[in-house]
Amino acid sequence: MGATKAGTSWLFRVLSDHPQTQFRTIKELHYFDSLSAGKADREIAAHQAAISRMEVRIGSGDGSNLAYRSRYVADRLEYIELLGRREIDTDAYSAFLSNGAPAGAVLGDFTPAYGLLPADILGQMAILTDDVRFLYVLRDPVERLWSHVRMIAARRAPDDGATPDRAVRILRRTLRGEEEEIARRGAYGDILRRLTGALPADRLHLAVFEEMVRPGGLTGICSALDIRPIAGERTKPAHVGPPLPLPEALRSDAKAWLEPEYRAAAEALGRMPDAWSR
Repeated sequence: MGATKAGTSWLFRVLSDHPQTQFRTIKELHYFDSLSAGKADREIAAHQAAISRMEVRIGSGDGSNLAYRSRYVADRLEYIELLGRREIDTDAYSAFLSNGAPAGAVLGDFTPAYGLLPADILGQMAILTDDVRFLYVLRDPVERLWSHVRMIAARRAPDDGATPDRAVRILRRTLRGEEEEIARRGAYGDILRRLTGALPADRLHLAVFEEMVRPGGLTGICSALDIRPIAGERTKPAHVGPPLPLPEALRSDAKAWLEPEYRAAAEALGRMPDAWSR
């Protein structure tokens, strides 16, 4: 799990290359949130569309990454069958994650939206196996919010992109309480209360984005997952988005509005990350 715009795509890519892990090619499964909300049909349609796009690329004659592309299609076809049950089946979900995995491999599902799940669903997830572990990545609340706003601005106007004016308007609406979904994704106080209330303390590992992406920053995560440390150079974080500057006046307003989230994160971590203080 992890907050939206907190580096989960990058972490998924890095951990997928680790010799002691195996992840399906679908980064965000949205299994528990879509089924508990009755949105299986929407997820099925999204995966069918993804398969169609990939089949066009395969049929174009470009033979690069053919093995990955074939696995991409096969994973989604298998997952559509699982979603077709239209109810949460933890045994079938676990079987999907473990299909083809070597014994002892770390398996997982990188879906940031799981941080918004109610406590009862989190409790179901906590007993999937005898050794379920949860990872939640936090990012500086203001930086996370501005990155999320830029992403939404780009999605709402794909032709023009995330222009500064559009992003600023969305941020101002968020601060006025008019963009509830954006606010929910960074509501650390609420999210952390549910996570810590529903999950055993020894099964939940909190990480900080700004520390995670530095050299050696994955040591704690690897230790929490009982896998060997990752050495060497790594790729840059994914989905960074356009580098639009955040006006200082709005930065101050956002920091004041997010002060409860800073306090909640610092309490859960037992410290205020240096990068956030700076």
